[in-house]
Amino acid sequence: MQQFSLFTQEVTGPKPPLKWAGGKRWLLPHLAPIWKNHKGYRLVEPFVGGMAVTLGLRPHSALLNDINPHLINFYCWLQRGLIIENTELRNDSDIYYANRQRFNALIEGGKASSSEAAGLFYYLNRTGYNGLCRFNSRGLFNVPFGKYKTINYTHDFTGYQHALTRWEFRTGDFESLIVGANDFIYADPPYDVEFTSYSAGGFSWEDQIRLAKWLAVHDGPVVVSNQATRRVLDLYRDYGFTIPRPLDAPRMISCNGDRTPAKEMLATRNI
Repeated sequence: MQQFSLFTQEVTGPKPPLKWAGGKRWLLPHLAPIWKNHKGYRLVEPFVGGMAVTLGLRPHSALLNDINPHLINFYCWLQRGLIIENTELRNDSDIYYANRQRFNALIEGGKASSSEAAGLFYYLNRTGYNGLCRFNSRGLFNVPFGKYKTINYTHDFTGYQHALTRWEFRTGDFESLIVGANDFIYADPPYDVEFTSYSAGGFSWEDQIRLAKWLAVHDGPVVVSNQATRRVLDLYRDYGFTIPRPLDAPRMISCNGDRTPAKEMLATRNI
């Protein structure tokens, strides 16, 4: 009975374990009808992020990749039945900065793939400012303390083990993934905006072009989301994607208090 405390009762499936800026849980009602006709396929996410889409669609098999090795390490430990025992999970600035320092020490000491690092990553994600995941040029986590009044932390993640059993996790560039015609690719790259320091190397406009080219030659079904900037829309139209009217997306982060909907592109190919 314990595992059900981690799940919602909605049709969107298991609740994502992380607070993720730009998460796509809101997009599931638009993706589910497309996925319904391809349930026998392996779901491939080159930018898995908060994993909301894969958890919501619940494929039998999946290949989930991200350039952020600390995120993937957390998911790999979820597969093993992560229980956080020796990390203090408390919404306190002193504890936060002490845990951040310990996490960065593990990175510098070559121990970033440990269960301790996975637990610290979860704590920093839940407690840091706006759920940001940001690293400096040295690859060290540098998000400041958040301003939440209360945080409900999870210590026992064993309820996720069954859902993740047949999913493969990888870390690296999207072009390193080996995919075939029976793979359904859902790509949600970093937005085409100035702030792209999600990883130490960022994600440039050249990377956006490289991704569009890679997706365009895939023989199987492809769905890609991104902020609906003019050049992103033009890019995917040029590569033969079908692009319906942009969707209204909730703003997950706003420094100036603006919460008006942003425009989201949802482009498809071979659907």
